[in-house]
Amino acid sequence: MKTNLLRFLFIFVVFIFAPYLNAKEINIYSHRQPFLINPFLEEFTNETGIKTNVIYSKKGLAQRLQSEGENSPADVILTVDIGRLYIYSDLDLLAQINSDKLIKSIPSHLRSPDNYWFALSKRARVIAVNKDVIKDGEITRLEDLADPKWNGQICSRPGSHVYNRGIMASVLAEYGEVKAEEWAKGLVNNFARRPQGNDRAQIKSIYEGECNIAIINNYYYGKLKFSEDPEQRKWAEKVKLVFPNQAEGDRGAHVNISGGGVAKHSKNKAEAIKLLEFLTNEKAQQLYGEINFEYPVNPNISPSKELNSWGKFREDQVPIIKIAELAPLAQKIIDRVGW
Repeated sequence: MKTNLLRFLFIFVVFIFAPYLNAKEINIYSHRQPFLINPFLEEFTNETGIKTNVIYSKKGLAQRLQSEGENSPADVILTVDIGRLYIYSDLDLLAQINSDKLIKSIPSHLRSPDNYWFALSKRARVIAVNKDVIKDGEITRLEDLADPKWNGQICSRPGSHVYNRGIMASVLAEYGEVKAEEWAKGLVNNFARRPQGNDRAQIKSIYEGECNIAIINNYYYGKLKFSEDPEQRKWAEKVKLVFPNQAEGDRGAHVNISGGGVAKHSKNKAEAIKLLEFLTNEKAQQLYGEINFEYPVNPNISPSKELNSWGKFREDQVPIIKIAELAPLAQKIIDRVGW
């Protein structure tokens, strides 16, 4: 009897603590700020027993990884823009990933054609308008912003920023260089002031009456709407969001991504892949919406209730890698038109 009891207790303990008996650690090079990814990593550790260490930097991580070579401690790369992911891939710093879970969870236009990197969340580039001035239906397409009707009414951050370079690349993908540059000229001609600030600053400018229209990433609206600063909440109250190009037959709204890959010289590739797989499961995909107002990449998972309240939208299906490939030409157009 006593022997059976001890055997039962042993099996019970092994069952409960099995995930932790061979616990490993993985090192993450991240372009995402720690406070944005820590909730995900805590859940991952709780679920798998795999500990995580994060090295965060806005710039220079690809160069660091390249200089470290085979001695690099990095296992996972997390970035906030397709352009950065493309750089890692172009420098041959990522390992090819063999994961049925990732392939099934992430649509083909949101991952590397050869499975070196995968999108983990989506951010829509939307049009914020002064809801007291711009009537419903007056602006429905990105192309509308080049109409002289909006002369002196548009604010923008500098065109050289990756978010604007991305949307310029999306117009290039749709129309080609000549028509894309015509659109960019019309947009710049409608600026109320010299491009400056970040996306939040554009919403502030609408609130202050400096302009009535701006292009922003959707999650900045959420951050202002739920800000601890009552003044910033007022900025958000002044605007409504327009998801452009939604009519039947139109291409849909441009989206950019946050994404990740496995470092080429990772010593813990299996654990690194587990993290990427975790970040595309239902729990993590919902967290992206709740914490940072981003959209799930997994088409089987619905956006958060708050995101849905802003309006449902259809996204542009152009392969996100094409946006990265067109970025250099997009930047040339931006420079030529003075964005």
